Amino acid sequence: MEELTADTITLEVLQEARETVTRSPLGVINTPMIPWCQTTLPLPQPCNVYLKLENMQKTGSFKLRGVANQFSRRPKAGHFVTMSAGNYGKSFAYASKHYGTKGKVVMPDTAPISRSLLIQTFGIEVERVPTSRVLNVVDRCVQEDNMTFMHSYNDPDLIAGHASLGFEILEVVPDPDVVVVCCGGGGLLAGVAASLKLSGCEKTRIYGVEPDGACTMYRSFIEKKPVGMDSKSIASGLAPPFAGALPYALCRKYVAEIVLVTEEEIKSAVSTLYNTGLVVEPSGCAAFAALVNGKIPDVTGKKVVVILSGGNIGKDELANFPD
Repeated sequence: MEELTADTITLEVLQEARETVTRSPLGVINTPMIPWCQTTLPLPQPCNVYLKLENMQKTGSFKLRGVANQFSRRPKAGHFVTMSAGNYGKSFAYASKHYGTKGKVVMPDTAPISRSLLIQTFGIEVERVPTSRVLNVVDRCVQEDNMTFMHSYNDPDLIAGHASLGFEILEVVPDPDVVVVCCGGGGLLAGVAASLKLSGCEKTRIYGVEPDGACTMYRSFIEKKPVGMDSKSIASGLAPPFAGALPYALCRKYVAEIVLVTEEEIKSAVSTLYNTGLVVEPSGCAAFAALVNGKIPDVTGKKVVVILSGGNIGKDELANFPD
């Protein structure tokens, strides 16, 4: 297999993927981007902030963008396997049902059980295992059951699909000073960063945000190579076992810094957003948590875009957050 580097992700590749995502029969939508001043949220620092509402995307998260591009480039038959804590699995299952393909999601047993049950409603098999065994089970499915692995973040087609979000940002704010993006395996961060920088936003500072208990990309930046760890966080979608090699390469090239937020900051962000009418899951509000807790430097007077990346959170989960 050809080795993939950051240079293989070109503006032409990303623009082609955007057209694919826009035309996809899966119904990906151009989600709203609203000024902070149109909400009742308190603004901790005087800056011009926009919220990109991917929590309103079909299937409830940005993941459908990458999935739409992935499935457009895969055979419309076969048996696919993936790994996911929930959001990618939901979009994968939705696409599998649409195209009539068979699929299986290997899920860490730390993910909410409600996510597993939801994925199964699409006719997709779910196998819950300890996080440390997720990759082993995927390998077993590939080798013993002849399934094709569809990666949930370390995949060029997926990353190119996610880049469509970056192009949408530029339609509303052509020259953002700062863009803040959550980071799990790094697929969304890599795609958004590449689309912005390759579109000519040379001065835009892009920040990735991870939970401090699941900081694989942060550690990868320090060690200068993609690394893994025993990731644990209430933001299960941001807690993969390792950073993706291709996302890492793109983030090193285009991202200014990876910043960390605590579990309490994430919980508080979920509650704050919910109390102003925005339903955002823990994984989806990491970027917001970073901004309101002063983790993003030099934003005073700047145009700042914050991505709320997902809203898949059940009533049972919301009950665990403070008012």
